[in-house]
Amino acid sequence: MPSNRGVSGGVDSAVTVATQIRRVFAQEDINFLLTNRIPRRFATQVVGWFSRIEQPLIRDLSIALWQLFSDLDLGEARKIHFRSVHDCFIRELRDGARPTDARPEILVSPCDAIVGACGAIEGTELFQAKGFPYTLDDLFGDRDHVAVNRDGVYVTLRLKSSMYHRFHAPHDCRIERVDYISGDTWNVNPIALKRIERLFCKNERAVVQARLTAGDHVVTLVAVAAILVASIRLHCLGTTNARARGADPIACSAPYKKGDELGWFEHGSTIIVFAPGGFLLCDHVREGAAIRVGEPLMRLP
Repeated sequence: MPSNRGVSGGVDSAVTVATQIRRVFAQEDINFLLTNRIPRRFATQVVGWFSRIEQPLIRDLSIALWQLFSDLDLGEARKIHFRSVHDCFIRELRDGARPTDARPEILVSPCDAIVGACGAIEGTELFQAKGFPYTLDDLFGDRDHVAVNRDGVYVTLRLKSSMYHRFHAPHDCRIERVDYISGDTWNVNPIALKRIERLFCKNERAVVQARLTAGDHVVTLVAVAAILVASIRLHCLGTTNARARGADPIACSAPYKKGDELGWFEHGSTIIVFAPGGFLLCDHVREGAAIRVGEPLMRLP
């Protein structure tokens, strides 16, 4: 009878090697060096080009390696065959995979994420990580956005590279304005956030201002790009490519129901959700917690 010992042994060896490599990357100095002290813009362009190659062998090997070195789970994907790695990165989910909390008093998470720094904004100051403050002025560069969010509430939502990359409306709303701010592409992982001051203020980002149907409150989503994430897609911009529209404010009037898709990142990154004073974080929303699209994030006043 044929033995599977050789096959299983090869798989076990590959998993062991992957585990050892992950441990190396977990060391802060090495992780920071490999993910930030490289030509970030060039690396982003190369990976963007490579991820779109529609060659079956390249695609299959790349996705297999991605699964080996991360917690990538494709069980919820709408389709099981992908044209390229990029097609897998921006995958849609099966209907019903992310039920949305329908209660009108609840603002839901716009994305799958790990919760980062969150809480009350002290005047215009908030934190990207403990001991690393930044200001609304630095992030927005616009008096109107600063005034709306002064003394408000915020939640930082970090999307891991293996997560679902599309983001959705946190409530019934109308997007009124989008500002796309050019910048760098620093990695936005926790290691970089503890070393690079005002990191979110340095990176490319799209500021999406939405007016809620309930109570006429203004909620702001700041989608922050990062290394390997050179483009943020927004359906409300027609071309769906925020970067293509330049840095000027773009007036919109795009209605969305809670849970409707707003757009996607090309890879993983960060969304910072801002709400006015009077909004309260839900009890389970705390740093380090995992949250998914449609789950409660804040309570309306």
